[in-house]
Amino acid sequence: MAKIAIYARKSVFREDSISIESQIELCKYETRGEDFLVYKDNGYSGKNTDRPDFQKMIEDIKSGIISKVIVYKLDRVSRSVLDFSELMDLFQKYNVDFVSATERFDTSSPMGRAMLNICIVFAQLERETIQQRVTDAYASRSKKGLYMGGKIPYGYKKVPTVIDGVKTSMYVQNDEEAKDVRFIYALYSEPYATLGDVLRKMKGEGVINNKRGKIWSTARLSELMRNPIYTTNDISMYYFFREQKSNLINPPEQFDGKTSLYLFSGDNCSRKTWDLSGQNVVVAPHEGIVSPDIWIACRKKLLSNRQLKTCKAKNSFLSGKVKCGYCGYAMVVRMSQRKDHEIRYLIDTGWTEMHYCTHKLPTIHADEFEKTIVDRIKLKLDNLVIRSMLQNDKKTNEEKIKKIRARICNIENEIQTLISAITKNEANKITLDYVNSRINLLHNEKTSLNDEMEKLEIEAIRNSGTDYKVLRDVMTKWNDLSFDDKRSVVELLINKILVFSDKIEIQWKL
Repeated sequence: MAKIAIYARKSVFREDSISIESQIELCKYETRGEDFLVYKDNGYSGKNTDRPDFQKMIEDIKSGIISKVIVYKLDRVSRSVLDFSELMDLFQKYNVDFVSATERFDTSSPMGRAMLNICIVFAQLERETIQQRVTDAYASRSKKGLYMGGKIPYGYKKVPTVIDGVKTSMYVQNDEEAKDVRFIYALYSEPYATLGDVLRKMKGEGVINNKRGKIWSTARLSELMRNPIYTTNDISMYYFFREQKSNLINPPEQFDGKTSLYLFSGDNCSRKTWDLSGQNVVVAPHEGIVSPDIWIACRKKLLSNRQLKTCKAKNSFLSGKVKCGYCGYAMVVRMSQRKDHEIRYLIDTGWTEMHYCTHKLPTIHADEFEKTIVDRIKLKLDNLVIRSMLQNDKKTNEEKIKKIRARICNIENEIQTLISAITKNEANKITLDYVNSRINLLHNEKTSLNDEMEKLEIEAIRNSGTDYKVLRDVMTKWNDLSFDDKRSVVELLINKILVFSDKIEIQWKL
């Protein structure tokens, strides 16, 4: 003969929550003296039905052992509308009644079933509201630069502090670990250094384990250098993350070079330290360990490495850089077998595969094309080294450039706000005239600042001849470089190569 089932669940211990034993006692009254079986899950959440005794009860229902299920409250079974709906279908299929002892629902009547469905909806609403409240609280605290827990980054230790009247924690440098961090960044910031080179150099110096006893690996080095928590938050960092389409929580004037940065998950839920788009960048209270220029140089190399790993083409050190100047599609190397050798040539995928390009490019032999690009690189470096002979006050120029960039950023933000006001029709004619006038003034100021900054940047280039001399020396040994080293040089210097019928345009990163 089928029996009554009493089901009780408790997720975690709380002083104000009812115990499993108390739930069972309250349910016993609904049995009216009939025999019953007890199923109980202690320490399991109601967000799903993946619970041992609950699943055992389901199996007993399917076996015909159970005729009625009694619970203390609806949410003891599940907080999910979908799970509850499927459960009700199961009860109906096996002619099992459902009773909530405190909410007085009995599915043996139509009114009981209707009221049950309404309560299920509100139970899930309550759960989702709690989840959203927790999410909002996390977002709010993180945007204020408060400590959000987690593993303490290598190079730092945690100390208590108060931010905006809130007791929290912050990082301070661990001197011994910070030395390792500086050493790692300094090695990798060299133009042609790879993660493997850094690891070999560290092992050569006897640095195999970090100060926490963990073995250094390329993966661990990469993870460390992707984290902006190690750098200072000056205006160059603001521009870097803006180019990466990150969410910059703080205005540019707060990127003052005094503290560091946090990176929190935002709109993009992919691996946050690889893909920076949609991630939240927040000014942090602690001091950085490495300078922004070294951090950015290392981060850009890591981004390039990520792109190279996903690139299928391995038969040219220019792979991924060469584009058709007309359609913008990639030009790739194809092989053609001859009697006793292979010929490599470039084809436009916009013409041959996408059938989009309207310009058919002439046959381009890859060997000749690569030699042309290498010659252009050598010529570019020669010119930069010659220009570097002119000396100016580099530090003064850098400070001026930072201030100009911050002002340009504020101008852009103000223009965008004014444009939004016009678009939303939030102003009358007089106000619109003022807004248009203000936009014109801001635009003129921005143009003037851009011109001034361009002149200062040219002077800065002239002052930075050392790296270009090293690059020029490397180019004299081009044929002796490995394939990966050649790729690294191209990635360092070239943004894009555009091919036209009668010319080649190189977009430099210099």
